[in-house]
Amino acid sequence: MNKLIIGCGYLGHRVARKWLEAGETIYALTRSEKTAEQFRQEGLHPLVGDVMQPETLTFPEDIATCLYAVGLDRSAGFSQREVYVEGLKNVLQAESFTPQRLIYISSTSVYGQTDGGPVDETSQTEPERDNGQVCLDAESLIRAQAKCDWNILRLSGIYGPDRLLARKEKLENREPMRGNPDGYLNLIHVEDAVQAVLKCEASPDAINELFLISDDRPILRREYYSQLAQQFGTPEPVFAEDNGDNLGKKCNNAKAKARLGFQPSYPSITEGLPASM
Repeated sequence: MNKLIIGCGYLGHRVARKWLEAGETIYALTRSEKTAEQFRQEGLHPLVGDVMQPETLTFPEDIATCLYAVGLDRSAGFSQREVYVEGLKNVLQAESFTPQRLIYISSTSVYGQTDGGPVDETSQTEPERDNGQVCLDAESLIRAQAKCDWNILRLSGIYGPDRLLARKEKLENREPMRGNPDGYLNLIHVEDAVQAVLKCEASPDAINELFLISDDRPILRREYYSQLAQQFGTPEPVFAEDNGDNLGKKCNNAKAKARLGFQPSYPSITEGLPASM
């Protein structure tokens, strides 16, 4: 079957490899001719275009599944809202954009809860930060304008190989970490995020639904950075002063497990961090 990836980056590129291994035909949108040539060498079919330039968007027919996983490239000069909302609108309104199913990667930042309590797909979405509101507005656009079946996957913070070096430098330099050390973090290993996409695609009875994708154990920020320090062999973390009011939230992945058969290979950072070095 023909598949399309819009946002073939840290997550999307890994999904592309899985689809290639299954013998699928993969189209991938990129703004760069250099990246397009790299995609060709890997067996992908590149489409050169930009979600911020609707006149460049032409998509193949007969796309069974489109994975939309666009991230923010700050060097491109656009705001997060412009890319996530206006760019998505440009894609949805493109005449040639006619997939059978759209899987949209969103974020648990849409939840504004800070009391340390649990959240799931039924929890209120009242984000306090702009990035959460932008993600929520993009979700609303999917619901209102998608001309195909859709799924929204709200992912916790993705970690994995090549995603931890900046934190290593901070630990080595003993830079104070931001945030309440006794507040919760919610994470997902990138390979488990890939699994969630594939499980969602393989679940025909789960169309037009959203799923919260997180590992099994929300973790205190203090524990996260302490385990990172142990893995890297750096000094223990130092935290900036914090008033302690923001305890974060605890994301519950029960629906994804029950409806999609999602089962993290890395249920917590205890298993995931060693696989990320």
